Amino acid sequence: KIAIKGIERELICPACKELFTHPLILPCQHNICHKCVKEILFAFEDSFADGGSESSNQSSPRIRIAASSMDRIDRINRSGIKRNSLTPRSTLFPCPSCQRDIDLGERGINGLFRNFTLETIVERYRQAARAAIAIMCDFCKPPPQESTKSCLDCSASYCNECFKIHHPWGTVKAQHEYVGPTTNFRPKILMCPEHEMERVNMYCEICRRPVCHLCKLGGGHANHRVTTMSTAYKTLKEKLSKDIEYLISKESQVKAHITQLDLLLKETECNSERAKQEASQSFEKLYCVLEEKKSAALRAIETSKNIRLEKLQTQVEEYQGLLENNGLVGYAQEVLKETDPSCFVQTAKQLHVRIQKATESLKSFRPAAETTFEDFVVDTAKQEDILGDLSFHSNGLEIPEINEEQSRMYNKALISWECSGKTDSADIYVLEYHKLNKEEESVTWQKTEVCGKSKVLSDLDDDSSYAFRVRGYKGSICSPWSREVIMRTPPAPVFSFLFDDKCGYNNEHLQLNPRRTSVESRAGFPLLLGSERLQVGCFTTLDYIIGDTGIAKGKHFWAFNVEAYSYLVKVGVVPSSKIQKLFHNTPDVSSPRYEQDSGHDSGSEDTFFDSSQPCTLVTLGMKKFFIPATPAAPKDPTSRILPLPSCLGVCLDCDRGRVGFYDAGRMKCLYECEVDCSGLMYPAFALMGGAAVHLEEAVTAKDREYHDDI
Repeated sequence: KIAIKGIERELICPACKELFTHPLILPCQHNICHKCVKEILFAFEDSFADGGSESSNQSSPRIRIAASSMDRIDRINRSGIKRNSLTPRSTLFPCPSCQRDIDLGERGINGLFRNFTLETIVERYRQAARAAIAIMCDFCKPPPQESTKSCLDCSASYCNECFKIHHPWGTVKAQHEYVGPTTNFRPKILMCPEHEMERVNMYCEICRRPVCHLCKLGGGHANHRVTTMSTAYKTLKEKLSKDIEYLISKESQVKAHITQLDLLLKETECNSERAKQEASQSFEKLYCVLEEKKSAALRAIETSKNIRLEKLQTQVEEYQGLLENNGLVGYAQEVLKETDPSCFVQTAKQLHVRIQKATESLKSFRPAAETTFEDFVVDTAKQEDILGDLSFHSNGLEIPEINEEQSRMYNKALISWECSGKTDSADIYVLEYHKLNKEEESVTWQKTEVCGKSKVLSDLDDDSSYAFRVRGYKGSICSPWSREVIMRTPPAPVFSFLFDDKCGYNNEHLQLNPRRTSVESRAGFPLLLGSERLQVGCFTTLDYIIGDTGIAKGKHFWAFNVEAYSYLVKVGVVPSSKIQKLFHNTPDVSSPRYEQDSGHDSGSEDTFFDSSQPCTLVTLGMKKFFIPATPAAPKDPTSRILPLPSCLGVCLDCDRGRVGFYDAGRMKCLYECEVDCSGLMYPAFALMGGAAVHLEEAVTAKDREYHDDI
């Protein structure tokens, strides 16, 4: 006999929250009812087939899936059931205990072992719990009799009479093994679920599960380390016994911890009640302020109403006096009956003035008061936003800060943040952003919840500025908002291309990486050998490389990085009609301007040289950006030299025939000029000496995963 009373917690299925029924052992070593596994998989199958609709996510009433795990359900809907004609079927199952997605393999549920040991313990617990509840005979005619024994070979329960009938003396069945009444029938020999005719006789130490000899010879455990079942039984039993003895020896320490936890439970109850009272008092203060404001507003409206009604009522009475035989007119009519001139003049003078005023007011009628109360409209928009953000603030939850260096705007927006302190980090973050628009008076923030510390946003408008802020949540407690960071999207849709390793590519001077996203100029031994042909005042030619995709129309943007050590790099665009000229105009160039004895130093050759170029390029190098010398450019050469941005961008507008060069980090235009876009336009690059250019890679969901790993 074992102490059954205190182990109920270990016998509860994590899915249905009831005692285990035919428990199965998952690859993660957690247990779950056979029926629960089927119901969860069927629920996810239906949800997957229905496109993940909300109604299809409702599983069996036995299964209680927490709302916090719905994102995992969505992930299972997207990738849980993998079907591919070239690969075996594989089923992912979300373990309710460890919250991990477990691969059940090709056989799915059929590949799982039934935990007969746990099933036996559950049966003992049931018998101890119900004590007097009898197990009825499976073969009696109604009404069935109480069973007295159960046959392990027949997996059935019998009363004495039925057992004798079905197990007669002198037959094979008489040799069956029987026990007391039970509903837990376990096989005498544990068979392999993958090879149903083979018994398990080994234990895989890698997968931590029993296997048969076929699993070891040619199955999924061929290269795994295995041991005999007896050795595994002895080893695991010794380890478990030692661990149990250690825990029993620490009983006093465990009881001390339990006592401490009981005190913490009571303290938590008291502190929660105190926090509730403080929160109630805070809201009561808000209620009082609102009630005062409400009463003051209603009193102001009521006072204004009374004043206006009084004015209008007075005006009504005045106009009623203008009616015949009524008020002022009636009084004037009576005055006209006076025959004594002196008495009439004495009264009529003042009366005539009143009659004239009444006549004038009749000609230009105007109400004495306004009927609208537009001046009394209460604007609560800002207060509603503030109240919407009302939540618990904790000094222990640090404020996240957006990392502008790791964040970037390209084809999508990658927003990354970090927490510098060592306090408890948040469970979830809320990222809010909105487009900066001067015309809009009110700001509407768009909100998204993030489990990690970065988020990829798409569908942002081109050539627009956005404000971003983030805050952390840990339960119902939240941190204050981070500092708002403003970032600008590219001026046009991002154009994707790779360096062309076919057209004009000089592999002796240039080196491409395997992905063709980086090019490096190798000023090495070949260039040193070629310098024997150079004379004083000569310089070598540039090595050109272009993109593998052309642009015919529209507006496009691409970005790249130039290594800080680069000596000379030119970037821009080239039309398809001039590509041949670009790559075949490569003899050694000797400029008379730079010959020591040529006598030319006027600079007039620069204009001729620029106008004769087959493509539109700007010069970079030595950590500088050089604005080309044009009539509109400053005459002072030093004012045309800018620091080289960490990331550069090119914006080509084929419809307008213009190309711009940008600081891609701030999306600020450094230089813009006209360009002939009559044909296909290709991105062009030229390098000389030690230099390297790296194309900016598109932002994808993997970027978020990468930063989360960091």
